Formats: sequence, C-alpha cells, structure tokens
Amino acid sequence: MELLYDALDLLATGGWVTIPLLFAASLLCYTAVYRWLVLHRPNAVSARQIVSQVRRQYQADDEERYDNLLELAAYHALTAKHKFPSDPKPHIDEAYAGLSIDLKTYSTVIHTIVMIAPLLGLLGTVIGMIETFESMGDMSLFSQSGGIAGGISQALITTQLGLIIAIPGLLFDRFLKRREELIHDEMQQIKEIISQN
Repeated sequence: MELLYDALDLLATGGWVTIPLLFAASLLCYTAVYRWLVLHRPNAVSARQIVSQVRRQYQADDEERYDNLLELAAYHALTAKHKFPSDPKPHIDEAYAGLSIDLKTYSTVIHTIVMIAPLLGLLGTVIGMIETFESMGDMSLFSQSGGIAGGISQALITTQLGLIIAIPGLLFDRFLKRREELIHDEMQQIKEIISQN
C-alpha cells in the first residue's frame, strides 16, 4: 500500500501533465494488446497449410469458426472462388477490404501516442523550469509549492514518464507493423493459391 502512495505522490509532483500522460499510457496498453491479439497467427504454419485446413472445414455461411485473419482470408477467398470460379481475384480483393481494415486497426493511434508522449513530457519540463525560474526570481527558493526543487522535480518526472511511454511504444509499434506486413503478404499468397487451384 505504501508503494501505491509513493507512486501517487510521485505523479502529483509531476503536475497536471501527468494526467494526459497516464491516459496516453493506458490507451497505448489497450490498443497495443488489442492489435497484438488481432494480428495473432498460427506459429510455423504456411499459407498453403492454412488453405488446406480451411478447405477441409469450409462451410459457406460459417465464418465464426475461424479465429485469426489468415483463416478468415482463406474463408473469404474460398467463398469468392465458389461464387466466381472463372475470375475470383477481383472478388477476393473485394472480400479482403474488411480484413485490411482489421489489419490496420489502431495502428495510427499507437503511432500518434508514441509521437505525442515525449512532447507532453517536454511540456511538463518547460512548466517545471518556468516554476523554477519564478522561484529564483521571487527568491522563494524553499516555498510551500516546492520552489526550485519542486520545479526541477516536476520537469524530470514528466520527461521520464514521456520517455517511459514512448520507447516501449515505439518498439511495440515496429514489431506490430512487421507482423502486419507478414500477414498481408500471406493473405496475398492465400489469394494466389486459391485462385490457381
């Protein structure tokens, strides 16, 4: 319990800028986990194996049985192939439109948070330094609000918090972008496999 009070005290020292930073951190966690779950794919399974697996259990009106984007891509491609056997590719692309939206869900939000968090930290730094210089100008070096030490503390806490959010967010964003590209490439492979067979 004491650790919680220490954390709250530390955040209170950071000033009002910590509120949007905490909101950004919460939003980043939610969107990153959601995106990671959406971009889940079976390990060590090729596009050809996914197509053959979905073919075995394919039923025209039952897409709820498929739990990842690649299986859904194979399902939609098979449906388009059954409806338009002579030229399925344009219809597969049309069916892929919704999956492409799912593929990019929250990508922009994560990227925006990664860009904004250090700037919010910098804003807290500027506010803290202004408080520091005001304390020096008023000669209230040890005032009730913290004076020089309070201003510097606020500046350092918000900068640190902004970087704590941005650095892991950037790494996770890169990881998810790479996974998105791999899934997109595999969706195109699925389209080619089903179109040719």
